[in-house]
Amino acid sequence: MDLPVMPPVKPMLAKSVASIPPDMQYEAKWDGFRAIVFRDGDEVELGSRTGKPLTRYFPELVAAVRERVPRRCVLDGEIVIARAGRLDFDALTERIHPADSRVRMLAEKTPASLVAFDLLALEDESLMDAPLTDRRALLVRALSGVTAPVHLAPATTDIEVARQWFEQFEGAGLDGVIAKPPTLRYRPDERVMFKVKHERTADVVVAGYRLHKSGPVVGSLLLGLYDDQGRLQHVGVSAAFPMRRRAELIEELRPLRMDDVAGHPWAAWSEEAAHETARLPGAPSRWSGRKDLSWVPLRPELVAEVAYDHMENGARFRHTARFRRWRPDRTPESCTYTQLQEPVRYDLGEILGP
Repeated sequence: MDLPVMPPVKPMLAKSVASIPPDMQYEAKWDGFRAIVFRDGDEVELGSRTGKPLTRYFPELVAAVRERVPRRCVLDGEIVIARAGRLDFDALTERIHPADSRVRMLAEKTPASLVAFDLLALEDESLMDAPLTDRRALLVRALSGVTAPVHLAPATTDIEVARQWFEQFEGAGLDGVIAKPPTLRYRPDERVMFKVKHERTADVVVAGYRLHKSGPVVGSLLLGLYDDQGRLQHVGVSAAFPMRRRAELIEELRPLRMDDVAGHPWAAWSEEAAHETARLPGAPSRWSGRKDLSWVPLRPELVAEVAYDHMENGARFRHTARFRRWRPDRTPESCTYTQLQEPVRYDLGEILGP
């Protein structure tokens, strides 16, 4: 491979803002695996956000890139999987598997798509120092008439359209809106774009915690919601606390500590089979590897309000929830899934086309 921009390249990043800023180029925020795609003739490499290759996990995209994008180019985009008209992040994570036979099987069963939204190089020219408006024009021209599973990401400079996208696209599983300054040069691994994400709040049961890697302070709170059968399901964690607050939490939670997990709603957390019928903390997975998943059980009596962006498959928080406050006025039993807002469904095909 001999391109004017060579792997690895870490993608340009975005910082969170509260509202959509004016005078920008706007795009949807895709919920998938960020990928820098390098093609030099028959050679194709898919680079991850960390710079490590994703190529072996998506053979169907390697073939599609060879067929559908310019022979020598570097694209920035997102690898996604769509099911029933919306993005499915769970199906996407299943694609990262060590067994080649399973990778090939999943490539047929749950094929991925590539949504391209930036162009870093074309033929023998690096575009890293070109302004965004120029890169976008070249990208539109380079992918003119492109067909699935490669897609050109929609973009607009109309803030009213961006606001409409923000409200509608969540129903297709998208994450919010990205705003990019029109004169922006491509700056790898720097937070120079802006992202606006949906935020809601929910009251949850704090049923345990994990210790911080630095020592005997709280690393993360384990959060639960009751389902319609009265079972406490593990729905995620809240983990962003200053170090001083982590130490204070140890003392605040001490009266609720259980000496033994027996009798706790998540007592079966260490049994692999139990995870097939309930959501429990510490589910074994290829992502966790040898990571210590042990946790300290608490009597499920404490309620906290947390902020979240959206739910994954209606079952758990897609990202780490953000602690807002304790809710002594709420009973644990009142913390159910019924309080959660569901976005109005929106067909992904309306965004990407056929």
